[in-house]
Amino acid sequence: MKCRAAVLHEIGQAWQIEEISIDALKAGEVLVQWKVAGMCHSDEHLVTGDLVPPAQMLEAAGIPPFFPIIGGHEGAGVVAEVGPGVTSVKPGDHVSASFIPSCGRCRFCSTGRQNLCDAGAGAMQTGMITDGTCRHFLDGGPIKLMAKVGTFSEYAAVAEASVIKVDDDLPLDVVALVSCGVATGWGSATHRADVRPGDTVVVVGIGGIGINAVQGAAMAGAKRVIAVDPVEFKREKAMEFGATHTFASMADAMPAIAELTWGQMADKVIMTPGVLYGEMMQLGTAMAGKGGTIVVTGLAPMAQTESSVNLFELAMWNKEIKGTIFGSLNPRHDIPNLLGMYREGTLKLDELITRRYTLDQINEGYQAMRNGENIRGVIMYD
Repeated sequence: MKCRAAVLHEIGQAWQIEEISIDALKAGEVLVQWKVAGMCHSDEHLVTGDLVPPAQMLEAAGIPPFFPIIGGHEGAGVVAEVGPGVTSVKPGDHVSASFIPSCGRCRFCSTGRQNLCDAGAGAMQTGMITDGTCRHFLDGGPIKLMAKVGTFSEYAAVAEASVIKVDDDLPLDVVALVSCGVATGWGSATHRADVRPGDTVVVVGIGGIGINAVQGAAMAGAKRVIAVDPVEFKREKAMEFGATHTFASMADAMPAIAELTWGQMADKVIMTPGVLYGEMMQLGTAMAGKGGTIVVTGLAPMAQTESSVNLFELAMWNKEIKGTIFGSLNPRHDIPNLLGMYREGTLKLDELITRRYTLDQINEGYQAMRNGENIRGVIMYD
């Protein structure tokens, strides 16, 4: 079959809307008609090159050139067709994308850490999770999908492990948000940082992930939720989602945190800027007090290997720095769980969407994100 998709051909270029072809499904695969795609900052990292392996690294590993690629890893849609052996979904089912696949059998899935599933190892390589061969083609040549789901395409063939069935009555734009940004931010606070009632929490960077770290920290009972972002609009939105204080920079926040906590500083610091650079960790770790936890959620450029951390203070103040992917949640449990909270009115999701776009407006939407005008834009296919 043929359909339209947003394709990136080089670092620094705009997304191009092009016609692709999709081959017939094989065992363990699902054809999804995407209805909504979230415009997550991670796809912007493809444009800037932060998420693109250096060419020499790919060549040394014997991996073909990175581009072209169909973007989109946050999304929701309807199952159009299933291949042999698929049992968890059927045609007509509503599904969430899961950019972290879950095979259910590897060491990490079997020990409750689905966010680290071994099936995600080739997320940015060409070919299907199922057998390594290609289903998607552009001008006769194979094309890869962002995180093996490619939600910037009207249709995509994906592995059964990369979709999660959801209730049909849930709005699909809401389902799309939970598939990445909401889960990652909320889990960064509630799971990886393990925010407790009475904690002082700092969230650095209030985008689609940071706003949900704010929401998660507030839901977990934090006494103070301090949101840091240079954009006034985002600071105002943070207050709507549970922030108690806001500041334009970490430098501005430092003395205020000391005053608010009588010198104890923050219990938890969650780093969710659009791009996380190593030098930002100096103030990031300094904002945490004795026994404090610093969670690194934001993406840094792939080739960056240096960070500014006071190691004496890290040891003597008994601090800890943790990384996280997908908020350290388990997709098959936590995506439906978060949607259940939305249904009960305890988790805000509708309010996250700043504006809706068509696929043809994708570059306009990402420019609005760069300008600080969107918390989350979404692409609507119908």
